[in-house]
Amino acid sequence: MENPLAIYLHDHLAGAAFAVDLLQAMRDKHSNDPLGEFAATILREVEQDRTTLKTLADRVGSGTSVLKEVSAWMSEKVSRIKLNRETHSLGTFEALEFLALGILGKLALWDALKTLPPSDNRLQGIDLDYLASRARTQHAQVEERRLAEARIVLAQR
Repeated sequence: MENPLAIYLHDHLAGAAFAVDLLQAMRDKHSNDPLGEFAATILREVEQDRTTLKTLADRVGSGTSVLKEVSAWMSEKVSRIKLNRETHSLGTFEALEFLALGILGKLALWDALKTLPPSDNRLQGIDLDYLASRARTQHAQVEERRLAEARIVLAQR
């Protein structure tokens, strides 16, 4: 029987890889404007979170090929997002929406892990309360930008 926690963690690692790719693209395409700076800041935090998640996944053990399936699915979805150099574009708005949803998924992960008993040594040294708090802050920041984009992009005719 496969380890459900391992599968769950590896699924979230695929999501983290998606977020990193998207943030790198946003940072690079908007390197000379505030959106690029914003993406770079969030990217650093997401990479730190991914490192923590990888550490935890290594402790738990291997998952299944679900990681590859989820990665392929997310890559396909990302290919539909057309990030261009225009700050106020549908692609930017959709990218921010994907990020906001992904961060909520990460928050759900940290909250789910908090249901494990404190004696579970796999969680040793991982501050789930801090990670959940940071995810809430990241979501608020991304959501603020997403809604600002919505006001501009969705009003276009």
